[in-house]
Amino acid sequence: MEKKRIVLHFPKDLVDKPLVFRLVKDFGLEFNILKAEVSPKEEGLLVLELKGNDDDFNRGIAYLKKEGVKVQPLSQDVSMDKKKCVACTVCVPLCPTQALVINFDTFEVDFIKERCIACGICIKACPYSAMKISF
Repeated sequence: MEKKRIVLHFPKDLVDKPLVFRLVKDFGLEFNILKAEVSPKEEGLLVLELKGNDDDFNRGIAYLKKEGVKVQPLSQDVSMDKKKCVACTVCVPLCPTQALVINFDTFEVDFIKERCIACGICIKACPYSAMKISF
């Protein structure tokens, strides 16, 4: 079974529906919530790590899209502009998942997308705007 990280964007009319419950019950997927910004009567954002076989995963994603949820892989949302990064390392100790690390061979900051949960701490912390997030 493979794990995949995705970002779900919920329109306000879907926030009260048990969509993640359906992923478990109807498609046999396991989930881990990495980030949630969901409020009643407002748009919602959910970053999930889903685990299951490819067929169930694809059927679950198709279900979400049919319901009106925008689904993106997490890797599309966070990026680092190496041209702007001056390796000040302000972001490194703040990253809760160690997605930002010092490369001691190059003395640059490396961004490991697979570890990122799109929490946004690095975006707020970077004085050079080298990190960006696009939801």
